[in-house]
Amino acid sequence: MSFPKTFTWGVATAAYQNEGAVREDGRGESTWDVFCRKPGAIAHGHTGDVACDHYHRYKEDVALMKALGVTAYRMSLAWTRILPAGTGAVNAGGIAFYNRLFDELLSAGIEPWVTLFHWDYPYDLYCRGGWLNPESSNWFAEYAGVAAAAFGDRVTHWMTLNEPQCFICHGHHNGGNAPGLKLALSEVLQAGHHALLAHGRGVQAIRAKAKRPAKISFAPVGEPYVPATDRPEDIAAARRQFHGVRADNGWNNSWWMDPAYLGRYPEEGLRAYGKNAPRVKAGDMEIINQPLDFCGVNLYWSPMVRAGRDGEPEIVPPPPGFNGNSIGWHSTPSTLYWPCKWLHERYGRPIVITENGHANLDGVSLDGRVHDPQRIDYLHRYLLQLEKVIDAGVPVDGYFLWTLMDNFEWSCGYNVRVGLVFTDYETLARIPKDSYYWYQKVIATHGESLHEAQEV
Repeated sequence: MSFPKTFTWGVATAAYQNEGAVREDGRGESTWDVFCRKPGAIAHGHTGDVACDHYHRYKEDVALMKALGVTAYRMSLAWTRILPAGTGAVNAGGIAFYNRLFDELLSAGIEPWVTLFHWDYPYDLYCRGGWLNPESSNWFAEYAGVAAAAFGDRVTHWMTLNEPQCFICHGHHNGGNAPGLKLALSEVLQAGHHALLAHGRGVQAIRAKAKRPAKISFAPVGEPYVPATDRPEDIAAARRQFHGVRADNGWNNSWWMDPAYLGRYPEEGLRAYGKNAPRVKAGDMEIINQPLDFCGVNLYWSPMVRAGRDGEPEIVPPPPGFNGNSIGWHSTPSTLYWPCKWLHERYGRPIVITENGHANLDGVSLDGRVHDPQRIDYLHRYLLQLEKVIDAGVPVDGYFLWTLMDNFEWSCGYNVRVGLVFTDYETLARIPKDSYYWYQKVIATHGESLHEAQEV
């Protein structure tokens, strides 16, 4: 049992969550900058103004990654650091920063995997309608082309969008994320259609402008479900729930992934949404359905499903005292087994886990170290399941652990810690946690340490 020799071990971050320097070197304002100033929007009024100050401390952070042993770093570009108004004039300061960062990574033997959009939408474009504007996909394509032309001589792995379910549904339906809107479902799905068009046009722009052959995909959030037992009827019910579309919201897998991989919206979704389904123009699906090289997916936890008396999927509530994390998500290690299996069956692409990690209540102990055994246990159980699905014949090309260091966790602010490295937000000192050294050994042994007896 082993991970493929070519397996990519990585960590992931996002620009707004760790860069800081929001008003430096020509960066324009994003919807998250504005949303953070809205009273009550973010826990304790926290903002990403400084975050981890990665903008100034990137060399220190790359050194941490090199010592960790990762072979790849999934990161996002800040759209407004490159195009301050979203379109038009290119900001030389932003281009220079990312050039410095890429050169530092490559000199450390770490390959950048770049996400173009991780939620920090240009505020100027939001004022012009944002994702509701039919021109939004062209705005994104312009940005993608600028980025690919500037960095495509060194960056060979790209993702267009991170979690469209989140920035569309949380941002435009329930208002929990920027820009904080509560629109009708029909408008939400129309905005989502424009985002999928942006993905397609973004892929086209990367392939046209990059100077080296590129591997491209996107990173939707997995809305996973796993069977409550190994009974065939429970497995079938969970698989059906995993691919299903519910009529009252946009939280699902197939509505967002079928157009990109199969060139169509799922029939179940069209029936469920009915009159709320988006307007699709001739040629739209061909634009969205660009050739993709892998199936990226962010996976954290799963509700458990069984077959009800009538055979219909039925959610099983977690047991009392379930093993969970600091934000209430329960630990379900088979989240890295069944969803990978089902996504490969449906889309036929190698799987890349573009995010997976554990939120914990971490603090510095009296010995000066950060002990996070719950995170180690979570990661250990999940990676064993990932190895299991590889052994079952599913091609899995890589795993990106969220996240390198504690950072700004959106509406939770700095209350949630998900990093391998503890961030002291007063001094901005970085302290590697026990999980950092545990993952370091996993990488160094190419997963063999997962089968060693664990220290008590």
